[in-house]
Amino acid sequence: QVQLVESGGGSVQSGGSLRLSCAASGDPYKRYCMGWFRQAPGKEREGVAAIAEDGDTSYVDSVKGRFTISQDSAKNTLYLQMNSLKPEDTAMYYCAAGRVYYTGGSCGSISGWGQGTQVTVSS
Repeated sequence: QVQLVESGGGSVQSGGSLRLSCAASGDPYKRYCMGWFRQAPGKEREGVAAIAEDGDTSYVDSVKGRFTISQDSAKNTLYLQMNSLKPEDTAMYYCAAGRVYYTGGSCGSISGWGQGTQVTVSS
């Protein structure tokens, strides 16, 4: 069992920054990959950024150079630093843990989801 709790969402103007946090607990063997996903109204959920247990990171093309995923040394907190935000980044953002790491900015074999935190970027 994996428990995930996000925080840090909010509203910001275009070009602004936000930092999301995700507190993780539970079975570490089910947290080989930690990632951030987002879902905008009327769209499918998509992987945004992922980090593997060995520290390797990956991003979806639309956020490369603007978003940075990281985790603390104890791997109990996951972060997503979002800079140069755009209106198209507006979505509900979810933290996830999984057993498979993908290079396209997501995790697979998901073992847990957070409740989500809203990010709204106005133009």
